Amino acid sequence: MSTPAPDTFDPHAFPSDLVAAQRKAAELYAALHALQATLPWSREPHDGWPDETERGRERPGRPASPGWPADAAAEFDRLLEELRAATAVVQCHRWWERCAEEGVTGADMVAARQALKHAKGAVPLVQEDVDAAA
Repeated sequence: MSTPAPDTFDPHAFPSDLVAAQRKAAELYAALHALQATLPWSREPHDGWPDETERGRERPGRPASPGWPADAAAEFDRLLEELRAATAVVQCHRWWERCAEEGVTGADMVAARQALKHAKGAVPLVQEDVDAAA
């Protein structure tokens, strides 16, 4: 009679605190992106520049920018700092050390890190959420 094979380690069986940390990072990234979309292209006031065509190459210009309001700049900085902290939690989580200890390296480690970004609960909004709200 043969003995059953030991359970194999699954690098995609992410712990709940890692999934929660990834979700927080994704939410912060979305908030930062949404804020940035409402702001002028330049943080500081800038005169902009005209469209240019040089030897057949076109370079798009930029309109003048009044710069960002102080409160928007402060909010951007706050969100960016929170995003940096949240991504550090994800990147330095003990799970990745465990994966390495279990022999997950190279492309397999990259695949596991990428899979976390799409793991159930790690994405702030998925199609099922939209369908449920509709």
